[in-house]
Parts: sequence; structure tokens; C-alpha cells
Amino acid sequence: MTAGAVGIGIVGYGLMGKAHAFGYTAAPVMRRLRHRPSLRIISGRDRERVAAAAESYGVAGWTEDWRELVNRDDVDIVDICTPPGTHAEIAAAAAAAGKAVICEKPLAVSYSQAASAVEAVTRAKVLNAVGFNYRRLPAVSLMKRMVDEGAVGQVRLVRSAWLSDEFVDPAIPFDWRFDRAMGGTTIADLGSHMIDMATWIAGPIVAVSGQSATFVRERSGRPVTVDDASAAMVEFASGARGVVEMARVAVRRPCDFTLEVNGDRGTLAFDYARLNELRFGDGADRVELYGMRRIRAEQQSHPYARDWWPVGQGVGYGSSFVNHLGDLLDRWPDGPWEPDFAQGAAVQAVCDAIELSAAERRWVAVSEITG
Repeated sequence: MTAGAVGIGIVGYGLMGKAHAFGYTAAPVMRRLRHRPSLRIISGRDRERVAAAAESYGVAGWTEDWRELVNRDDVDIVDICTPPGTHAEIAAAAAAAGKAVICEKPLAVSYSQAASAVEAVTRAKVLNAVGFNYRRLPAVSLMKRMVDEGAVGQVRLVRSAWLSDEFVDPAIPFDWRFDRAMGGTTIADLGSHMIDMATWIAGPIVAVSGQSATFVRERSGRPVTVDDASAAMVEFASGARGVVEMARVAVRRPCDFTLEVNGDRGTLAFDYARLNELRFGDGADRVELYGMRRIRAEQQSHPYARDWWPVGQGVGYGSSFVNHLGDLLDRWPDGPWEPDFAQGAAVQAVCDAIELSAAERRWVAVSEITG
């Protein structure tokens, strides 16, 4: 450790606020950090719940007003963990106050909002990052490294699916998740993770052809304005092709996502249900070894593995936040941070293009969104 704590203010006390608080708390335990995080304050609209969260998460103080948090002198980093429809406004206020900003994904509920957030942090010249934490799972980071090192050759195909049963029951009452203006679409919420990983590994997406459906159109007497399930064919700038699918109505699928990359010399495949593993098919293997080998992404030479447990003990969901936030703290205060808001906005542009394509039933160039 070096001298000097970094003051953290977390906006939002729900699941993501809890996950980020865990990440800050565990990071100094699991790895040697250049700067120690100090959880100074957390905000939320419900007085009793935010007070309870502060006590439970080990945060020194709490407030019902996120603006008070943003303007605190002892807060260096504002970490936004609220519903997506609030992200851009809070990010802009934090940047204007001269604070570094970490924002959960998706960066916004529309590309125009995301672009405004990029403009705000760029104008203020503050560090900024988006919470695409699944990049920091050891197996996914290993996939990226292997692709970069040529393990699969030239990437030709990328496919990813995220299936959950979150919206299966039609009796689930209406809340912000069913309101596009506040929660964003399923394309943006689940799809943003997949699009980020796909573009991180295979480069920019330039065109999409999407489809989308809402099966339960009303909850608690209010119209549902988000999709239950969507999918898209995508075209990468490199010429590679891909498919992404996201659904919240897949019965008995709790949080299952997969990512596969096919190149001209090999295949890499990741399955979140076995998140400590990566499957690799090497076209150069001897013919009698035809098939996919299983890599345990826990060996000391693998990304992040040396910061965790001995081989065979594995890591879980929480480790992605520890790795993500630990990386950002290691680069404080000079940066760069990544993925940053610009990358978050690029992902949102693809999400918007899929939504437009599904609505108009045609191929849409991402440039139609970004202008």
C-alpha cells in the first residue's frame, strides 16, 4: 500500500451498490493496491434502506440526496449504481464537480444520453469508466489474450447468448425494469455486456439486423415498454459475422450466458455456468485429438489468477468487481481507465441500432445512430 486513501461515494444501495461495495472492500485483501479505497458515503432515496445498507456494506455515512454525495470534498470517485435512466445526469454532475466517475452499465438508455455523458467527462477532463465487469473474469480475459496472440487465427464468427427467467411470471408487478425510460431495454441491459465483450475481442460492429418481442405487454395495469427477448445478426468492421441473443423469459435459466469465437484456425468458447473454464479447439492439433480441450483458467500465468486462490478453488461473480475496481484503483489518479465512457457509448450505439432494426425490420448501420 502507498499512503493516501481514495474517497469513494456510491450512488445507489441496491444489488449493484452492494456488488461495488464488496469489490472495494475485497480488493485490498486479494491484491496489493497502489491506493486504498475508503467507502465514505452511499446515497439512496429510501432513508431506512440506505442507512441499513451503509451499515451492512461498511460505508461510513449515507444520504438521501445524491447531489450531496457528489459535492462532498472527501469524495474522489463517484460510483453510479442506480437505474440506467439516471446515469447520464449523475455522471454529468459528478464530472462538473471534478470527480472521477465509474458508472454501471449500460451507460445510458439511449445513444444521445450516452454521448452527453461522454461530452461531460471529456469537457471536465476527469477519469471515467463503465462497469463492464465480465471482461475481468479470468476465463474471459484469457479468451481475449488468446485471440490477440493468434490462437484462433483470423476471427470469422462470434456468437453470444444471455438467457434468464427474470420476467417469466406475468404476475410480476410493474417496476422500473419494465419502463424503457428508466431501465432501458433488455437489449441494452443484458445485451450491452455481450456487445462489449464481442467488440473488445473482435473489434467494432458496423451493422445489425435485429428482432424483438414483448410477450407480457402490461403489468399492474401499466404498459410494459421493454422487450422480453431480442436477437440480432451483426457485422464487424473486420468482415467477421456474429449473432447475439438476450432473453428474460427463458424458463429455468437463471443467468446463463455464453460467448464463442470461431477463427480460421481455432475456436474458443466460454460458458458462465462454468466460469472458471475456457474451451479451446486448436485446428493444428493431431487428428486423433479432434475436439475441444478444457482449460482451467486458474493457473498463475492466466489473467488475475495470481491474485486469487490456488488452482482448483475457482472464483465467482464477485471476483469480477474486485478485479475491475482493483484495476481502476491501480491506475488512479493518472489513468487511463478502461472501458471508458466512449466505449460505453459505442456499445449503446449498437444497442440503439438493434432496437431500430427490430422496429423497422431492416439492416441498420451503426453510423445511422452515431451520425
